[in-house]
Amino acid sequence: QVQLVESGGGLVQPGGSLRLSCAASGNIFSMIAMDWYRQPPGRERELVATITLSGSTNYADSVKGRFTISRDIAKNTVYLQMNSLKPEDTAVYYCKGALRRGGDVWGQGTQVTVSS
Repeated sequence: QVQLVESGGGLVQPGGSLRLSCAASGNIFSMIAMDWYRQPPGRERELVATITLSGSTNYADSVKGRFTISRDIAKNTVYLQMNSLKPEDTAVYYCKGALRRGGDVWGQGTQVTVSS
């Protein structure tokens, strides 16, 4: 069974950068797509970025031009590079994989706080 583990969260000042990692215990090609979601305090979880099996990417309007999703196939890891961070980017960030066989797998989340 594939498991996902996020890392890289923390406290950063506005305008700063962070890179989140999502390491899969199995082959990332067992998933047809991998996503980064986030859940701000008191709000619903929202989709931030997606990378498909073919490598196509898609982003929420709120992060376009600032965030980049990428993957390292050899390391079975997906990344979220976050630049020009804003206080409204503060959230728990989750990695999700859509399994080929059906269903989803989620990581445990990593906290990102943007504050001066």
